[in-house]
Amino acid sequence: MQAAALTFCLVGLDAFPIRVEVDSGRGPACFQMVGLPEASVRESRVRVRAALQQVNVELNEYVITVNLAPADVRKSGGAYDLAIAAATLAALRRIPAEALSQVGFLGELSLSGAVQPVRGVLAALRGAAARGVRRVIVPRGNAREAASVRGIEVGVVSHLKELLPHLGAGKPLDGPGEAPSLTCDPFDAAVDLADVRGQHAARRALEVAAAGGHNLLLVGPPGSGKTLLSRRLPTVLPPLTFEEALEVTAIHSVAGLLPADKGFIASRPFRAPHHTVSVAGLVGGGDPVRPGEVSLAHHGCLFLDELLEFRRGATEALRQPLEEGEVTLCRARARVTFPARPLLLAATNPCPCGFAGDRLRRCSCSVERVRAYRAKLSGPLLDRMDLHVAMPPVEVSQICADTRGESSAVVRARVMAARAVQRARFEGGEASALVNTALGPRDLARVAAPDAEGERLLRVAVERLGLSARAYGKVLRVARTLADLAGSDAVRSAQVAEAIGMRLLDREASVATAVGAEA
Repeated sequence: MQAAALTFCLVGLDAFPIRVEVDSGRGPACFQMVGLPEASVRESRVRVRAALQQVNVELNEYVITVNLAPADVRKSGGAYDLAIAAATLAALRRIPAEALSQVGFLGELSLSGAVQPVRGVLAALRGAAARGVRRVIVPRGNAREAASVRGIEVGVVSHLKELLPHLGAGKPLDGPGEAPSLTCDPFDAAVDLADVRGQHAARRALEVAAAGGHNLLLVGPPGSGKTLLSRRLPTVLPPLTFEEALEVTAIHSVAGLLPADKGFIASRPFRAPHHTVSVAGLVGGGDPVRPGEVSLAHHGCLFLDELLEFRRGATEALRQPLEEGEVTLCRARARVTFPARPLLLAATNPCPCGFAGDRLRRCSCSVERVRAYRAKLSGPLLDRMDLHVAMPPVEVSQICADTRGESSAVVRARVMAARAVQRARFEGGEASALVNTALGPRDLARVAAPDAEGERLLRVAVERLGLSARAYGKVLRVARTLADLAGSDAVRSAQVAEAIGMRLLDREASVATAVGAEA
């Protein structure tokens, strides 16, 4: 007899339906599988056979043939076990074949018959709901993750023995529980922006970056507070929306990094990979293809500490994701696209020894060595950084002072107010992006056009500083964010001048002075 069950194959975040067809017949014990299965899928015959024995179903007298259709899609992982077991039970007439109609199955079986959690359940369920599947049965360990999906009925099982009475006699299964809330995890009270002493320009740049989603590069000697400041960025970012949280959770689920005790990520991710990370680790790769750090930081922050110590190939691979908001990985058998729109925050020293430009500590690097060190960061990648901020050493008087700067709560309130203005602009049809950093050329002409004096400042800056067309647009986007923080409908010359100043490092200070004098 033949029977079929439905399951799903993940290619990136896209779920493709897989029809598991099982044919059973009398004969010497044989369990064969076709349909382009990888080794992990072929091994499921061992797991399924042992699990069926736990519910008193013996396969010793049967020839079982399993076909995973379509045959041209590569299958890997253990998520097909539950569908294979269900279709086998129907092929052996232990359950009615019609009970498998319009039901999807996801889950890996252990030898004891327990149903183990699998990766990518959230992405698979969203794909199933989009294709009109009415019900899906998933492992109990994925219940919290599955509860966040709307528009589909979900049943959870912890053992194969729970599946038999449900499919055979209609006994109801437990549901996944209540949908998770968007309550963010509380921030560590020991991490607050008020801990950063001095560095007023860098604090201002951090606020602007959070308000408009702008990429930020911090350059300064060791001990100037680059890492201290950067790790406080999550405390000033606004909370995730529900759709953003679903995207972040789906990415972490596919990567196998979703915390089992949560099942849902409600806080913006903060990823800080070590500088030895590979290209695949940073932008994604592997077999099967998994998301990299740039995608795991989607809707959050990607912090690259000691930027110039990263492999050049890895940092150059960030150019396309930073520009397009997604990363596309082309392999021989698959083409996978992951969303990748993080706020990139990078920190680096000005030279190998770290003390170039320091008034108190002497730099021991030669001019050639400094030039070679800075050349590790290519011009195109530097051009994609919206804000360039130099952080001088913190003075002793500032370290010993009793006064503290603004807290994260105060700054976060201003950031959320600016984000609300951008959201209202998007909902009103004036812009096609929720944050200013994603504004397109037409949006810039419509919502970020500066006044006459601001336009003149931009022309002077382009001539004196050699700003590219991309940098010109980024200055306008930053100026629009500065206007939103100031509560201004129009972009004025003061915001344009500040935005230009936030793209200048020490080596450009003389040119900046000339621009300011002419203005």
